Amino acid sequence: MRRISIFGATGSVGVNGVDLIRRAGGPAVYRTVALTGGRNIARLAQMARDLQAEIAVTAHPELLGDLRAALAGSGVQSAAGPLALIEAAERPADWVLSAIVGAAGLAPGLTTLAQGGVLALANKESLVCAGPLLHGAAKASGATILPVDSEHSAIFQSLGNDNLETVKDVTITASGGAFRDWPLERLAVATVAEASTHPNWAMGQRITIDSASMFNKAMEVIEAKEFFGLRSDQIKVLVHPESIVHAMVSHIDGGTIAHLGAPDMRHAIGFALHWPDRAPLPVAPLDLATLGSLTFRAPDENRWPALRLAREVLAAGGMAGAVFNAAKEQALDDFIAGRIGFMQMAARVEMTLQALSGQAGFGDNPPDLDTVLHWDREARKKAAA
Repeated sequence: MRRISIFGATGSVGVNGVDLIRRAGGPAVYRTVALTGGRNIARLAQMARDLQAEIAVTAHPELLGDLRAALAGSGVQSAAGPLALIEAAERPADWVLSAIVGAAGLAPGLTTLAQGGVLALANKESLVCAGPLLHGAAKASGATILPVDSEHSAIFQSLGNDNLETVKDVTITASGGAFRDWPLERLAVATVAEASTHPNWAMGQRITIDSASMFNKAMEVIEAKEFFGLRSDQIKVLVHPESIVHAMVSHIDGGTIAHLGAPDMRHAIGFALHWPDRAPLPVAPLDLATLGSLTFRAPDENRWPALRLAREVLAAGGMAGAVFNAAKEQALDDFIAGRIGFMQMAARVEMTLQALSGQAGFGDNPPDLDTVLHWDREARKKAAA
């Protein structure tokens, strides 16, 4: 029986992953080793009961009592806190979905890779902050990293067995988020509630706001470089309001292969779950006649300066990705809390990159996790100052 774990099970990606496991037979087909979540204890406990997990872990130690009470009589073990997340990742599993949001997913992901098996990576921050560390850990253990971001899954599927030497460039698409058609001058007064509504995708608040600011796409540009070994000039972005084409791979012979599908994360998760095979998924088939047309346009970097910053991160290399992500997370916290405006987030990130770029070691690849976490802390402090 295949052993699986889901880290970040109560978030939007994790919920979809659990849904697919249930539909595929649940405990009759999969042995669920570990499920982890945040503050939604009722959801985490119900998932653990349904899938008969060995252990359920909340990231918040103060909620351990609530988790224990919710799991009473189920036979599911319970634990809490960052160390418990690492211990859960140390439990051998054949397939692990990493869906924790933010840099918090890096340590469990690295621990998972040390066990071998397949890491289905939805936590883009891991590659952005420490791509060389992840690839090194996977090589050392023989583990496989599969993309779960819809865009990177689309690139992966479109590439197939193609040699990267035949690839001219890849294009990832962006819906444009909540503000894609707003007048530029209105963005300075955009509210948290307005930024938290996505026109196409059902996602959590943080990633929905990141979509509106295009920080999510900026992270994906960096992730594409780290995942596939592409150069910055090979990674293009198009605004595609319908969110049907997720990525395109263009070759040196002038041909382009595109991956199309409904805006449903279960496709990318399900592809990673069943890889290298394919299996039926509860995803609506495309009806192109009903859609009628698909539209594309170049992104305006005045509206979305995060894309320009991503290019600067790629040029800088080293610890720039870790600084970029930490500053972005801190700026997002401050926007949600009402301390800064929507357009000030990119300014905070740019200021932090400029302030830390002159420090020793900024341009060096991280030798270990502690180094990444050091730069993460420094960037958060600078961005909050």
